[in-house]
Amino acid sequence: MSAAWIPVLCLGVCLLLPEPAGSEGAVPIAITCFTRGLDIRKEKADVLCPGDCPLDEFSVFGNIVYASVSSICGAAIHRGVIGNSGGPVRIYSLPGRENYSSVVANGIQSQTLSRWSASFTVTKGRSGTQEATGRAVSTARPATGKRLKKTPEKKAGNKDCKADIAFLIDGSFNIGQRRFNLQKNFVGKVALMLGIGTEGPHVGLVQASEHPKIEFYLKNFTSAKDVLFAIKEVGFRGGNSNTGKALKHTAQKFFTADTGVRKGIPKVVVVFIDGWPSDDIEEAGIVAREFGVNVFIVSVAKPIPEELGMVQDVAFVDKAVCRNNGFFSYHMPNWFGTTKYVKPLVQKLCAHEQMMCSKTCYNSVNIAFLIDGSSSVGDSNFRLMLEFVSNIAKTFEISDIGAKIAAVQFTYDQRTEFSFTDYSTKENVLAVIRNIRYMSGGTATGDAISFTVRNVFGPMRDSPNKNFLVIVTDGQSYDDVRGPAAAAHDAGITIFSVGVAWAPLDDLKDMASKPKESHAFFTREFTGLEPIVSDVIRGICRDFLESQQ
Repeated sequence: MSAAWIPVLCLGVCLLLPEPAGSEGAVPIAITCFTRGLDIRKEKADVLCPGDCPLDEFSVFGNIVYASVSSICGAAIHRGVIGNSGGPVRIYSLPGRENYSSVVANGIQSQTLSRWSASFTVTKGRSGTQEATGRAVSTARPATGKRLKKTPEKKAGNKDCKADIAFLIDGSFNIGQRRFNLQKNFVGKVALMLGIGTEGPHVGLVQASEHPKIEFYLKNFTSAKDVLFAIKEVGFRGGNSNTGKALKHTAQKFFTADTGVRKGIPKVVVVFIDGWPSDDIEEAGIVAREFGVNVFIVSVAKPIPEELGMVQDVAFVDKAVCRNNGFFSYHMPNWFGTTKYVKPLVQKLCAHEQMMCSKTCYNSVNIAFLIDGSSSVGDSNFRLMLEFVSNIAKTFEISDIGAKIAAVQFTYDQRTEFSFTDYSTKENVLAVIRNIRYMSGGTATGDAISFTVRNVFGPMRDSPNKNFLVIVTDGQSYDDVRGPAAAAHDAGITIFSVGVAWAPLDDLKDMASKPKESHAFFTREFTGLEPIVSDVIRGICRDFLESQQ
């Protein structure tokens, strides 16, 4: 019987792939949603995809032809071979290639990949004698009798190391092929020790040579194993070591929401320089700082005295790093025996409190709101006060390593609605603010300030963030506010006082930080709180920037 042929690829020319002989009755291999092409070590195979796979969790690279690190079932749905109810799929192994494209199809956004060593494509499979049940068996035996490796679940990673990291490696003729491979080995060791995961560090890689090339982005891989595969696949490009050009390109193009950058997470570029750069790196360092990117320089084999005449700027390291304080520069004498340098570098990359260039007023502040819940406010006006608080809070990048929000409501008594460490997402903070219950009672603002300094800011005394207190009140305090406010100022807390209706201007000024004119606000009506939102936000950012000088 002659073999049948199946048209698979039609990109200008149709590629015909032979149908396996005797495949009519073959039983497909049951796989999981996340079994990858590289897990099937056969030139062609029939597999059975389960139903109800989570479309947003697939890793798919390419279109029609997929990198072998892609999910088989994800690729099959992306190409339209099966729907999300699962079904039989035939997979064909293909050679590796460069430039896997990104295409949205059938609810899946495939990703770009610059290069991979193996590929596959998929067609409609045959169910044989086995019906599709929608239940994948990850340990099903393939035809060879070997058990498929169970695809590991996505790991959270090292939650104590929050960073989005681009490794900018040297791919110039200056380093050469041999040292280039040693450099890749070192980067792989660093990536492994970082603890890459969905909730830990994410990494990508850029190669500097004549022209920079982004090899893979932050969003492409969230497991150490896949990152190591990707690093191994990076090929040597050669050319001049235009590190400045590559650093500028990385700062401008690599760290975007589309490529996987996360809000509130420090952005880091680790630049590897073997010898010295052949272009201007100082301007690139300035651009990186403007984009909030923390630049680390790992220099290897510094130029010897006889070579200094060829170096454009001998102080290139100090001019490129985030801060010239010794923390952001790292030197290794050569590429041999580098294992001992891995852990110290990882410790630096995970020290998010040291990432000075990513610190802004939006991600490096602790803001507590002291909210008047006295009976003169009334329930409807209290809701307007909460809206005022929410509109300020939602401007900031709230996270466990970013901005933090707390709220205290006061009458004669005080009630901590939530502290700085209770909620680490903006959604949760805003939800809790909306649900604050109105207390009603008298007005003792001075006691409330002392309570907040002691119980809310006290536990945060070691926080690297700058502290702010926003007081919102509508009337005369029955106690002294000047002494407690002065104590708060002495504790390094900047106070903004916002008065409504019957709040005395003298009290507002006594509580506010200097200069009083820019830290004390007043409105006759509660509806007048809305325009003050932007004034308070600008004031917080102004004070933060001044504190960084």
